Amino acid sequence: MYFSIIIPVYNRPDEVDELLQSLTLQTNKNFEVILAEDGSTNKSNLIADKYRDSLDIVYFEKSNSGPGTTRNAGAKRAKYDYYIFFDSDCIIPPQYIENVSKSLYLKYHDAFGGPDAALSTFTHIQKAINYSMTSFFTTGGIRGGNKSMDKFHPRSFNLGVSREAFEAIDGYGKMRFGEDIDFSLRLIQNGFTTTLISEAYVYHKRRTTLKQFFKQVHNSGIARINLHIAHPGSMKLVHTLPAIFVIVMTSLLIISLFIPRAIFIPIIYSLLIFVDATLKNSSSLVGIYSVASSWTQLFGYGTGFISATWNRLILKKGEFKAFEKKFYD
Repeated sequence: MYFSIIIPVYNRPDEVDELLQSLTLQTNKNFEVILAEDGSTNKSNLIADKYRDSLDIVYFEKSNSGPGTTRNAGAKRAKYDYYIFFDSDCIIPPQYIENVSKSLYLKYHDAFGGPDAALSTFTHIQKAINYSMTSFFTTGGIRGGNKSMDKFHPRSFNLGVSREAFEAIDGYGKMRFGEDIDFSLRLIQNGFTTTLISEAYVYHKRRTTLKQFFKQVHNSGIARINLHIAHPGSMKLVHTLPAIFVIVMTSLLIISLFIPRAIFIPIIYSLLIFVDATLKNSSSLVGIYSVASSWTQLFGYGTGFISATWNRLILKKGEFKAFEKKFYD
């Protein structure tokens, strides 16, 4: 089985270098690489040239339009019938393609997704954000390899899909945020099968600060309401939990001004995060950062969800302004 690996990139040549270097180490070489430059000013053309002798690589430039439509442009240049999409801030383990090939050979699916993981060389904040994005205490583990979900929704940082399925739903839509979930929902609605391949993990090297992380997840909270409007019935209880967290924890913090012992619940939650993250990363410093990133994630997503609920579902306004131009953060 052969794959077309498609990577949208925007002003990230150093990331692309790391990603392409990791692809040269794949134990299964049955793939091409399509690097789609999305209107960058800091281009990756020289990086692509660096790997032309070791990878079957296609590089092209286009005007800036965001990662969804850039993935579509990359797919149009693909020569193989199964696509794999990576974000440029990913590093790919050597047996990734081999693991995917084996899994699809044993039981074919029209689309798959894989979890994200952290390398030991990641910074403390990168490890902390990886923890908060995959932990049971923050996301219920739905991004960390949880196979209990009845219909898995692949995320575009690590997603595979057949050409047949991709073309049948006309690729990625024009949603500014949440375009990957919209893509997965349309796949399922059109009868295509999706699965999680736990062995197809990537090292997701998020280069971000807590402030940027807040903006990213805040936009994701807004996107969940937009997805609910576009795909009625797609919202599940788990999607409302960050908003409930915001309401409950904010209430407890206010109540603690009058009843001091109410503060113990937020403290206990933070201690659970600290202990779990410390044990998983063998670092108390990562544990401290994980407390900060977990609260940032839940408050960012939760406030975005609440504001979109108020504006779109209660006030019946059209799509309103989120944090602009954060497609690649």
